[in-house]
Amino acid sequence: MASPAITVVQGRLAKLAIQSKLPAIYYNRGFTEAGGFLSYGPKASDFNWRRAAAFVDKILKGAKPAELPVEQPTTFELVINLKTAKALGRTIPQTLLLQADQVIE
Repeated sequence: MASPAITVVQGRLAKLAIQSKLPAIYYNRGFTEAGGFLSYGPKASDFNWRRAAAFVDKILKGAKPAELPVEQPTTFELVINLKTAKALGRTIPQTLLLQADQVIE
């Protein structure tokens, strides 16, 4: 679950998963960059900040927040950490590697 309380310890959580030999999959790239196995989720820079700015703009122009539609992300990213995969003894299929937005080696 996305939460500031979780995000601040993402490196520690990734390390614990590796120590426990768990090929954990995370919701954002920060975990994978911190040593996690794999992440798949909304591209935070596109969804969170840009969409938030659009909502603020609408509210400042007079829109009622309660009447604004709920939006879902449309852009997702897959990040794979090959160093962690090797440490866990996992092989990532080439087809998945080709689909990844980023492969950390």
